[in-house]
Amino acid sequence: MKKLLIASDHAGFKLKKQLIPLIKKKFFLNDLGPANDNSVDYPDLALKLAKKVSKSRSLFGILICGSGMGMAMAANKVKNVRAALCYSTKNTKLSRLHNNANIITLGSRLTSKKKAIQLINLFLSTKFEGGRHLRRIKKI
Repeated sequence: MKKLLIASDHAGFKLKKQLIPLIKKKFFLNDLGPANDNSVDYPDLALKLAKKVSKSRSLFGILICGSGMGMAMAANKVKNVRAALCYSTKNTKLSRLHNNANIITLGSRLTSKKKAIQLINLFLSTKFEGGRHLRRIKKI
């Protein structure tokens, strides 16, 4: 069973709570916070999750904030992390096929629960193609 970490800020808290029971049906999931929708600084949660993902090739992360953009920017500051802001099936699939993304970021203000679970499932089921893409990733 794949191991996942999930975290959000206050804007992403409601969507995170809606997704957790659905994700736990298929994956081992550890929620890194927050425990409520009180205001928090998204970089703190993004860095906490990204540092853990960076230490394991088999660990994936899910980050949720209002747009998904801030979480992606913060997480991508961590070495060996490739956080992808996913909003469509095409860009989600390509984030794994070509970029070997290990964290999916979602915008709670832009993504429905149904779409979010679809993107997460696609993200986690798509394998990295390797080949020429590996050479390019090594340059990051």
